[in-house]
Amino acid sequence: MADQKETNEMVFEALEVANTTGKLKRGTNEVTKALERGTAKLVVIASDASPKEIVMHLPVLAKEKGIPVVEVPSKEELGAASGLNVPTASVAIIEEGEAKSALSKIISSLKQDVKPEGKKE
Repeated sequence: MADQKETNEMVFEALEVANTTGKLKRGTNEVTKALERGTAKLVVIASDASPKEIVMHLPVLAKEKGIPVVEVPSKEELGAASGLNVPTASVAIIEEGEAKSALSKIISSLKQDVKPEGKKE
């Protein structure tokens, strides 16, 4: 679990940096558009989003487009890290700005965590 916590911290840090030096899309509708257009570099989804149906399509769409997805535990933390005063169910990094190295670390750690096909769920 320490790895997941570490990844979450890196994701929140990357979101904060990308918010000030790059570009983010916040909210499920905006994230969906960014995925469909192929402009998203990383998608972050809150696992406590309710109802789950509002974000269920995002991992599928991201996989189709080859865009990495990270799940974080709290929509409150996700909203705060992305510069909002309200919780948000999902955020996409469009331009990483100075978070480029953090983003590449996150993506490489995600690739290491991916299980071989057929073994997932």
